[in-house]
Amino acid sequence: METILNALNPAQCEAVEHIDGPMLILAGAGSGKTKTLTSRLAYLVGVVGIDPANTLTLTFTNKAAAEMRERAIKLMPHHVSYPPLLCTFHKFGLLFLKFHIEKLGRSNGFVIIDSDDKKRLLRTIAKEKKVDLNISFVASEISKYKNSLLSPEVVVKKAELPDYKKVASIYVDYQTNIEENNLVDFDDLLVLTHQILSQDEALRRETSKRYQYIMVDEYQDTNELQFQLLQLLCSEHNNLCVVGDDDQSIYGWRGANIRNILEFSDNFEVCKTVKLETNYRSTQPILKAANALIEHNSTRLGKKLVSHKGTGEDVKLLHSLDESMEAKNIASKIQKLLDAGTNPDEIAVLYRINALSRSLEEGFTKSGLSFKLIGGMRFYERAEIKDLISYLRVIANPYDDFSLIRIINKPKRGIGKASIEKLQKAAYDSQVSLYSYIEKMLTLEVENVVSKKITTALEALTQSISLLQETMQNDLGNFITLFDEHIHIKDHYAGMADGMERILNIDEFYGVFRDAAIKNPDLNLETFLNDISLQSDQDQIEEDAITIMSIHASKGLEFEHLFVIGLEEEFFPLLGEGCNMEEERRLGYVAITRAKSDLTLSYVDSRFYKGRRKMIDKSRFLGESGLISDTSLKITKQADFKKGDLVKHKIFGIGRVQAANKSGKEYKLLINFGGNKKEILSSFVQSI
Repeated sequence: METILNALNPAQCEAVEHIDGPMLILAGAGSGKTKTLTSRLAYLVGVVGIDPANTLTLTFTNKAAAEMRERAIKLMPHHVSYPPLLCTFHKFGLLFLKFHIEKLGRSNGFVIIDSDDKKRLLRTIAKEKKVDLNISFVASEISKYKNSLLSPEVVVKKAELPDYKKVASIYVDYQTNIEENNLVDFDDLLVLTHQILSQDEALRRETSKRYQYIMVDEYQDTNELQFQLLQLLCSEHNNLCVVGDDDQSIYGWRGANIRNILEFSDNFEVCKTVKLETNYRSTQPILKAANALIEHNSTRLGKKLVSHKGTGEDVKLLHSLDESMEAKNIASKIQKLLDAGTNPDEIAVLYRINALSRSLEEGFTKSGLSFKLIGGMRFYERAEIKDLISYLRVIANPYDDFSLIRIINKPKRGIGKASIEKLQKAAYDSQVSLYSYIEKMLTLEVENVVSKKITTALEALTQSISLLQETMQNDLGNFITLFDEHIHIKDHYAGMADGMERILNIDEFYGVFRDAAIKNPDLNLETFLNDISLQSDQDQIEEDAITIMSIHASKGLEFEHLFVIGLEEEFFPLLGEGCNMEEERRLGYVAITRAKSDLTLSYVDSRFYKGRRKMIDKSRFLGESGLISDTSLKITKQADFKKGDLVKHKIFGIGRVQAANKSGKEYKLLINFGGNKKEILSSFVQSI
């Protein structure tokens, strides 16, 4: 016991020594949450004497589960004959279904299909139904339905908009197909487990009694389905210990429900809460900025990180004219660190949106800095950017068959694979390029091998290309505007689950083109494409390199020297429809707390926005974190509320905001609670 507890601080000891009843361990960034969780598991098994078979520890990734298992076992006495069950939610679902799926009338010889298999099946169903929808979008929506426990029948009844009615129809056939073929998709591992436990009272009691002590890591990332599953698993004892940080809840966009952690003590009565506020990662100036920023959020449980390291360098601000100068300045600072002997692996640059990586990639390449891009593709390797480059290649050289085939049906023109193959064969037989054959076919010089509908689509495409070729010769400055008007490439991505991100990348590319045309009046399309080829052909270097990544990808990591770029309004925080300012602020908090001792926050005066260079304001987060005293900065103390927002009230339940008016430091809201309209101050409701 002494070996386990001696390595812990008082708050960690308090969490480890709590045995029975629900407990929330509110673990700040860098506060040793994994150490606390693994120590508690070792304490239960090795000191209290709980049978490892009566424990269940759940996390989100196999990597985290393996690391935690190894650390916990090292702390346990040697006489423990078998390890406790420590796995991901989905692995637990798989193990459970292998024993109990027969209760649903299905064989335990089921096969799990991955995301590619799922999309292939959905594509087949959509084709049979003659539904023209983006398959990634369909797959994403079905996943959301399952994680919200919405059956195909319920979704069919609720669907109102045409596209969602089509998705609902596909969902019905998809679910029928996988059940008939005894297939299980990733979401089903939890959905079916929940279904069995909900329907079978005796099995629920038996399972809950078996797992007497349940622990959950990263609880702020759980969704509605995972929460309901945990309620079933601990229904006989309430010995549920969860570890998480409401200030690091940054996955609302993929279904994580922050209310699970905010309302834990309401959902599980007589709850003990332990706050881990000693941070072992960062110096005090870094934590001071993080604490100040996150205090502007109204929906949080509240804690304040204190540095175990103590004082250190102040947080630095880097102000540049534009993104090119920003990349150059950061490259210069990094080079000085490298010259001083800093390991490149201890240096990272973070950004809020992926499109910002483009200027870094170009700037670092010019400066000769080795870098690795984590959690995403390099800018010029992304599918949407490759599509744009293929279009430009066809405009510059229509006889580039490879590029033409890539874009001939993007956005969709009804030109399917079979039609493309017919055109290719006819062109090959005539010994001309594909584009030449299409031109000859449209002027009736050769046989028309496709339908009238496809012929019309090809005619429109060639007319657009001819117009753009003319503009390319005479007015390159206006070229990209006409390109966007005639090609409508954004339509191809708009419906995808990550469509907004892809459109931002397209706008960034448009901005690069416009900027190049302004800087070089003699620029031609071939030169621009050649310059891009030099950028996109750089080797991907993985070892001994500076890390470039999004803030989302950085969660759980730490770096001695950290740069965060794009601290401007509309970039960080991201503004606009669907933006959640509190989640944006939590992203800021996560970014700042990745730094150990050296943090630089960077902002510029102008950046490409929606394809055009725009003067922009520095981020309100610089003011909220106490780093800049500037009365022109927007500082929001309360969560913003607007018409249409869904909110929750402790007495009246869920309602929709019909009007929001500023009232002192908060808002007076007119809310419709299912026909019952009430005027309520914003501090008494919670955003959903």
